[in-house]
Amino acid sequence: MEKVTGIKSVDFKIKALGHGVVNWNGPTTLTGDGGKTVDNHTLPKLRGYTNLTGKIKDDTGYKYKKEATDIDFKKTPLYISQNCVRHHLFREQAYDLHYAADKNLQKVLASITGLIRGYVVPSSQCKRTSPLLMEDFVDQLGNGNFEQFGQAGERDSSSFFSKTTFGDTQYISYGSISIEQLQFISLDAKFDRASMIIKVGQGEEIAEAIQAFIKTLNSNLNPTATFHPNYVRRGTIFEEGEQGILLNNEAIQALIEDTLIRITELSIRQAKSYMYVDEITVDYNDSNKMMRIKSNPAGISETIESDFANYFYAK
Repeated sequence: MEKVTGIKSVDFKIKALGHGVVNWNGPTTLTGDGGKTVDNHTLPKLRGYTNLTGKIKDDTGYKYKKEATDIDFKKTPLYISQNCVRHHLFREQAYDLHYAADKNLQKVLASITGLIRGYVVPSSQCKRTSPLLMEDFVDQLGNGNFEQFGQAGERDSSSFFSKTTFGDTQYISYGSISIEQLQFISLDAKFDRASMIIKVGQGEEIAEAIQAFIKTLNSNLNPTATFHPNYVRRGTIFEEGEQGILLNNEAIQALIEDTLIRITELSIRQAKSYMYVDEITVDYNDSNKMMRIKSNPAGISETIESDFANYFYAK
């Protein structure tokens, strides 16, 4: 069996800086003054945090809640969810999928949403799995603090509320772009992963549209998107394939470069706070070790030293 060789994924480590909380978790039930349960404290997203102490009232089964100040920001660090990050990464097309339907999916496929972000159209179950994996952005500094606020007007217990806020932040995150998921676009319902349902002769038209879009990302490259009625995944037993579109090396390179630029230029200004990417380290990973940039940063390859792995062939 022919072994798949070449760059299998493009992995990266991100360092980001900021101030304050850009991704809140919302009001959380806690224990207030006098042991009373309160719902007027707002928490940011904290990795591994629970508002329960672990103690239970024997007679009622009631679970005691923590106090607002009972937080260890090293054990339960602040984080920005990968969903929030992806929203801002593709902000210009964040709401376009509300209008996606069977009749206009060609436009979606020939876009950064169709090729990198991924999508699902519930009405037809057409979908494109995103080749981009993003981890949460996890804070390293732990500069959290408790703040009490009061609303203007009549002063009573309902006019006071509190928040867990943050000062300066420094985030670390990791991500990866899968070459296998990026290079092939299925247009076949056979394996339940069709990006769209096509008519006879429409495959070539879609391939041309995708190729033209990728060309706009880097005019110095020569990307090609090729339609074929039967692309087979290397290593399969029965060589049963799908109709779809395969991207060549330069098309893959253009999409990866554009994605890395988006990540490098990412900034989030939200909820009176901000975050921006300060530094990104890239590994063109040709090994079988997923995310080796985490376990062996000295062994990474920061430049393209071989072709991207080719997982499919036309038969």
